[in-house]
Amino acid sequence: MSTQTPARPSALEPLRERNFRWFFTARLVNLLGTSMAPVALTFAVLEVEDSPSALGQVLAANSIPLVIFLLLGGVIADRFDRATVLRVTNVGAGLTQSAVAALVLTDNAELWHLIALAAINGTLAAASFPAMTSVVPNLVPRTMLQPANVLISMQRAGLAIIGPSIAAILVVTVGPGLALAVDAAAWLMSAALLTRVRIPPRDAPPQKSSVVADLREGWDVFVGHTWLWVIVLAFALMNAIHMGAWFTLGPALAKDTIGERGWGYILSAEAVGLLAMTLVLARVRLRRPLLTGMLGMTIFAAPLLVMGSDPVLWLLVLGAFAAGMGVEVFSLGWNLAIQENIEERMLSRVYSYDALGSFVAIPVGTLTFGPLGEAFGTQRVILISGFVYAAIALATLASRSVRRLDRVDQTS
Repeated sequence: MSTQTPARPSALEPLRERNFRWFFTARLVNLLGTSMAPVALTFAVLEVEDSPSALGQVLAANSIPLVIFLLLGGVIADRFDRATVLRVTNVGAGLTQSAVAALVLTDNAELWHLIALAAINGTLAAASFPAMTSVVPNLVPRTMLQPANVLISMQRAGLAIIGPSIAAILVVTVGPGLALAVDAAAWLMSAALLTRVRIPPRDAPPQKSSVVADLREGWDVFVGHTWLWVIVLAFALMNAIHMGAWFTLGPALAKDTIGERGWGYILSAEAVGLLAMTLVLARVRLRRPLLTGMLGMTIFAAPLLVMGSDPVLWLLVLGAFAAGMGVEVFSLGWNLAIQENIEERMLSRVYSYDALGSFVAIPVGTLTFGPLGEAFGTQRVILISGFVYAAIALATLASRSVRRLDRVDQTS
């Protein structure tokens, strides 16, 4: 007796699924707006109050509610239809960005307005983020999870390259207010497109329980999978290094060595590396998603080591390109590991614990690496950070559950 292995779906196969096609289109419109928003918002704040500290207050007002309400957002996304959660949060984000745009365009914006609206936007993001990351298994058969995630990554990487440039052109030509209005329109259009997404109801409706009970259940699943908490713990440290050594000390060192334009080339090379790897992963099936993913993350140490030893521009561009490719391998591997091994009704809560653990140390990195660079030398701290980053990434492979986790064969 013989069995026939199902054919591997093509790279574009998920787009034949009606729900995924509408979701993909809605997300494309949404990402076009959100990729432009940081540039537009930065210059809008500086137009209202020309102060870096004012910009920091607005950014903090957005990120703090996101962290505080992230776990609650995971509960909401698991309790309700995820497409509905995304529609509601997109409308809310569109309205808040519309308010910001209107205030800036009419010259009525004050700093407290922007802080309050940023806080509302961050709260909405706390619900939309877990829903967005966990909705894919509701839209395609399990056999299509890899190509579906690759298409989403390709979309994100492509817009990461062109979005900020479009925003800069809009800010220069028509001003930050209209650029923010474009972002607001993108959120609202995305919400309209999401009305076409129909997620089948769950087989059995979840039993009524308290929010605390839902959070506890999510925590039990999170700590019950060793590979899950090991990777999140590692990323709490790695993200602190990334934000501190790379994004805080990196630009300061670049200014005195390769220049601001060189730093821009490096960031662009990383984005191009992300996009290039999505083209590879559209054809290559990952077998050990976490093993290959963490080896990919180790590559991110390369540009840190080059920057910390001898910041030669062409080496940094090459290292950033390779690092972008490695990051994309991990991103796909991580999503596949969670989506294939975690029960569907728990996905949003698990993603919210993942995000909270991964993001919580980022402010620590941005606050501590500046003083460390001043005390021990910027270049030396970046170099040591590169070695530590690689060591943490490789240390996760000491866990058999990380090293040996295989793909879950799905036939439907």
